[in-house]
Formats: sequence, structure tokens, C-alpha cells
Amino acid sequence: MILLVVDMQKGIADSELYNYETFMDRTVRLIGAARKNHVEVVFVQHDAGPESGLSAGDEDFEIVDQAAPEKGEKVFVKTINSCFGNKDFTRYMEQQEDKRLMIIGLQTNWCIDATVKSAFERGYQVIVPEETNSTFDNDYMTGETTYRYYNEEIWPDCFAECVTFDEAMDMIGE
Repeated sequence: MILLVVDMQKGIADSELYNYETFMDRTVRLIGAARKNHVEVVFVQHDAGPESGLSAGDEDFEIVDQAAPEKGEKVFVKTINSCFGNKDFTRYMEQQEDKRLMIIGLQTNWCIDATVKSAFERGYQVIVPEETNSTFDNDYMTGETTYRYYNEEIWPDCFAECVTFDEAMDMIGE
């Protein structure tokens, strides 16, 4: 299994996210459990382009300290919502024998949704642990409604296995 950590960047991982404290706690705990149990952790960062504030070289582009990669962990950069938009990431994933992919990070309705669906289309067993993705309020829905819509309506029984946090920790080996 691979634990895929998506867009945990300083410019978007902030307290305005839905359920921020629980989201951050569970994300950090899963990363720690994966490392302890020799489950590979792979990071992906979003580069929104020059002068966006969320581009290579910008402080907001950097991964938050509490979820930062350790030496030797893979980090890929993408310029579109799906992590599979990065060809190096796609090639790396194609080389893996284990097709289980646990996806956590930001944002539920953007890069997480695109990556979940792209992974599903490529034949991965996609696993989404509860409260390990989040998003902001938008003009149409609150962050909570958006989170619930994807995690409880769109992904389960179709694109992903949406599991409890405890089930995810068991899968990781905790």
C-alpha cells in the first residue's frame, strides 16, 4: 500500500478548513503510523503557476511542517488537480505491485476528488479514511456539506472504499 499525501501546503492547510483540528491530527497520525510500519508515504504538491503565491519558491507552496516529508520520501509536483497529471508520478505508481492507494490531504472537492477518480479509473483500490481530507466553504456549500457530499455520497461503493479512521490505522498496521 502507498499512503498518498496530497497538497498539504502552507498556503491552503489553514484553520479555515472544515474540521481543521481533527483533519490535521488524523492526517499527521496516519503519516506517522505509515512510517512506523514501513508503509511508503508519497507526497504531491500543487503548483498553481508563477505569481499565484502557490508555486515553487513561494513559502505557501511548501508542505506544512507537521506533515513534511522525511529524507528519502518521494515528492512530486503537479500542475493540474489529479496527481496522475504528473507523468513521473504516474510512471512511479505503475511500477508498484501493490495497487492499494490510501489518499489523504487537500482539497476534498478539487485535487482529492480528481485523484480518487483517476486512481479508480487506473484500477487502484482507493481507500479514503474519514476526516483525512477537507476543504473550505464555497459559494454553493459549506466545507462540511462539501466534505460529506464526496465522502458519503460520491466516492463510497463506486470510486473508493471510505473507511473509518480506526480501520485505516488497522490497514496501515497500527
